[in-house]
Amino acid sequence: MEMILFTIASAVAVFATLMTIVGRNVVHSLLYLILSLLAASVLFFLLGAHFAAVLEVIIYAGAIMVIFVFALMLMNQGQKTIEQENRWLTPGMWLGPALLALILLAEVLVMIAGGHAPAGQTVDSRQVGVALFGPYLLAVELASMLLLAGLVGAYHLGKPMLDRNRQRRQP
Repeated sequence: MEMILFTIASAVAVFATLMTIVGRNVVHSLLYLILSLLAASVLFFLLGAHFAAVLEVIIYAGAIMVIFVFALMLMNQGQKTIEQENRWLTPGMWLGPALLALILLAEVLVMIAGGHAPAGQTVDSRQVGVALFGPYLLAVELASMLLLAGLVGAYHLGKPMLDRNRQRRQP
């Protein structure tokens, strides 16, 4: 039974990721990306990594996707963009993401109702914390420095574009 659930969740993850890449509309791509992250969370759960599954949902599918949606909202291009979005946001466009989300929901309900315990050892948050801030402390600190450098680089690369947009908007 677990193999069937794993195969379905893998297929949903691959299809949603593919739709994220080839999508023409940014909002639809974000919806498919959220579904891809949820499918990855189901895969983590099936592999026995409950803590990683919860973190996947909370951090990636929750917080980071909200930031992406806010960034899209802040880049409003005016009335022309609103009209284009109204043409694109038809009820049929939600069919694909809704169907994939229902498949993932059905999988989770089957796992809960069947009482399927994933194979393998479960890991709790204390074990993750001890591992990250024990032998892997240097790697965690290097990763945080790399993320900080990427953030500073993205700011400096985007600053000229922000300055040009501000100058165009001023009367």
